[in-house]
Amino acid sequence: MLGVNLIHNENVNGKVVLITGASSGIGEHLAYEYAKRGARLVLVGRREDSLREVVDRASDRGSPDVLMVRADVSKVEDCKRIVDETINHFGRLDHLVNNAGITSLGMLEEATDITNFRAIMDTNFWGSVYTTRFAIPHLRSSKGKIVVLSSAASWLPIPRQSIYNASKAALLSMYETLRIEFGPNIQITIVTPGYIESELTQGKFLMSDDGEMIVDQDLRDAQVSATPVGSVEGCAKAIVNSVCRGDRYLTEPEWFGVTYIWKVFCPELLEWGYRLMYVTRPGSSAKEAPSKKILDYTGAENVLYPETLHSPEVKTD
Repeated sequence: MLGVNLIHNENVNGKVVLITGASSGIGEHLAYEYAKRGARLVLVGRREDSLREVVDRASDRGSPDVLMVRADVSKVEDCKRIVDETINHFGRLDHLVNNAGITSLGMLEEATDITNFRAIMDTNFWGSVYTTRFAIPHLRSSKGKIVVLSSAASWLPIPRQSIYNASKAALLSMYETLRIEFGPNIQITIVTPGYIESELTQGKFLMSDDGEMIVDQDLRDAQVSATPVGSVEGCAKAIVNSVCRGDRYLTEPEWFGVTYIWKVFCPELLEWGYRLMYVTRPGSSAKEAPSKKILDYTGAENVLYPETLHSPEVKTD
């Protein structure tokens, strides 16, 4: 099957690619990777200044036409406007990349206002669903493709991420179902990244207490622990290559796929390990967990984390 895909590797030169969450992280570098291949781009994000910088860089890297759309994918009317502006400007849509996402950390029983977690599902799940719904007729016309950024968290029961994990599992199930509903007219590539350098792995989280985004790299260390963090540039290149081949799934870094085998064949051992490493006494800080102490004692983050993860310069809007 891989050989057949390689023979039919898609040329995206001149094609129209819509990317949500394009102002940073994987979305930003997907814009650059598509730009280098000559694609015309629609870049969507909430932060206008950051998004404008990405637009300029994408143009410099070879995209012949870049449309910037400031929007919030958690709002259904914004998602409709995104697709409408795309069609009004380009007249077509070839690839829809559902990348926008946020994360949260915290034990469910310690959440003082559980409703603050709605933002996770609204952005990660509904943002993709809304945009996909409005894009369907245009993707059918072009025999286009959908790329959805789920996560290895869709199958890994990582503590302190229950709502985030659920949002990514919902995406996985949703787009596997849509693949059947759409048939061969719209191809779907589901991406399940492990830890990749981004604002999320730099320590940007939604906190349930007040619903505000914070940056806490100590908390990040407790969560990521001694897990290698992959290059965002390498991840973006792997994703675009995978989409152009017509792959159904991609896990990046590739080695992270072994965690699915753990989940299937030794779930009790996996759960025991997570509980040992991540779960602390009720009321105690996550920074007291063994997962954090491993880094404190070994300094492993200096080897396992890219340089970008050591920077405190992360926007919290």
